[in-house]
Amino acid sequence: MQNSGTRSSRGQWGSTFGFIMAAGGSAVGLGNIWRFPYITGQNGGGAFVFVYVLCVLLIGLPLLLNEIALGRKSGKNPVGAIKETGGNRFWQSAGVLCVLVCFAVLSYYSVIAGWTIGYIFTELINIPVDFEDFVQTPLYVIPLCMIFILLTIFVVLGGISGGIEKAAKFLMPVLFLIILLIAARAVTLPGAGAGIEYYLSPDFSKINGKVILSALGQAFFSLSVGWGLMITFGSYLPRDSNVIQSSGWIAGMDSMVALMGGLMIFPALFALLPGVSPDEGPALVFNVLPRVFDQIEPFGNIIGGMFFLLLLVAALTSSISMLEVPVAYFIDEKKWSRKKATWTIGIAAMVLSIPSSLAAVKGNFFNNMGFNFFGRQIAGFFDLMDFFFGTLAIVVICLMLSLYTGWIKNVKEYAAEIGQGSTFFEGLPKKAWIFFIRWICPIVILLVLLNMIGIFGTPGEGG
Repeated sequence: MQNSGTRSSRGQWGSTFGFIMAAGGSAVGLGNIWRFPYITGQNGGGAFVFVYVLCVLLIGLPLLLNEIALGRKSGKNPVGAIKETGGNRFWQSAGVLCVLVCFAVLSYYSVIAGWTIGYIFTELINIPVDFEDFVQTPLYVIPLCMIFILLTIFVVLGGISGGIEKAAKFLMPVLFLIILLIAARAVTLPGAGAGIEYYLSPDFSKINGKVILSALGQAFFSLSVGWGLMITFGSYLPRDSNVIQSSGWIAGMDSMVALMGGLMIFPALFALLPGVSPDEGPALVFNVLPRVFDQIEPFGNIIGGMFFLLLLVAALTSSISMLEVPVAYFIDEKKWSRKKATWTIGIAAMVLSIPSSLAAVKGNFFNNMGFNFFGRQIAGFFDLMDFFFGTLAIVVICLMLSLYTGWIKNVKEYAAEIGQGSTFFEGLPKKAWIFFIRWICPIVILLVLLNMIGIFGTPGEGG
């Protein structure tokens, strides 16, 4: 185990509030505001929301506690955490996967974040933009993506308390304020009641295996478990911090932003564009919402600009942590300086983002490439990256980490790590966490994996 001197030389959170804001920021991303509403629309509205909240509490939260405990116990990045706690090469491969996932996802996630930068300006100056034309114009998309990665690099260069924590303390309150303003306007529009009812009144007859597995997938990706982000952030925690309390805040913030995301979108959609289906898919935010904002009087373009600023802030709070995971790996394991690690990985992510930027341009190589995964047809470089790194690898990591702490290591040690600094985590809560991490989480994650490879029929949405 590391001594406290080594631990503090890597950097530490300046406060528990700073850690909660940064970790909450890494969990709160485009998945909450861009992905959650359209996944909700595709899975029957309120019924999906109900199942999602249950999945966060019963599966997401135990996995979140597991990763933070592993990080704080070891004081290392995902690879070092497993090495430090005695895991062999096989189990260390879960840590290596974490580093690869964060790097790969950063490269294509930045493409979507770049779109939001473009849309902030087109909304503010009130220029209608056709989404299909916009994403097929490399002259716009690639530079915007690079600007976003540069923003991420500048924050991570500042270190833990001076860069990431400082940015999160500013960005997260801004994000909450914008969400509240837009949601307040959306729910007060004439005719918004139909959207609120669709979103918050569950029709339990719509709950089936597909809805449950989609909700589970969203809970994984929404809470940022399986990325190594929480291991890395947990490694910067002081020994006496209250992990239970912090994790509760992180899960609560994450779920609240996702739920508020729906309150921004569905009431406005039903009120202003009643003929448009709420299950429009990924284009819902970029294709449909600008038309919604155009119809809000007065200041529709200001609200539109604020919405895409919100998306940008949410993307940035997540991308910072994605870059921090490989940076922490090179600092810990290769003894690189923070400056060298941040610039090297950031520039490499810029290079890798170019194929993802070009994947939307019809007719080129990155758009045409495809892959058949157990009957699931994956088309285009962007979707290939998203499926293998942003979906499949994350589920595999979640499974490996729950097996590692639940079965390979002494699970009671990790329960004790979670309970340190908290009187709540004694008796039943501790036993419940051990039961969930050993039995419920691995079984449920295995079901998600089997669904992804088509065991239950057509390969389903893993995430």
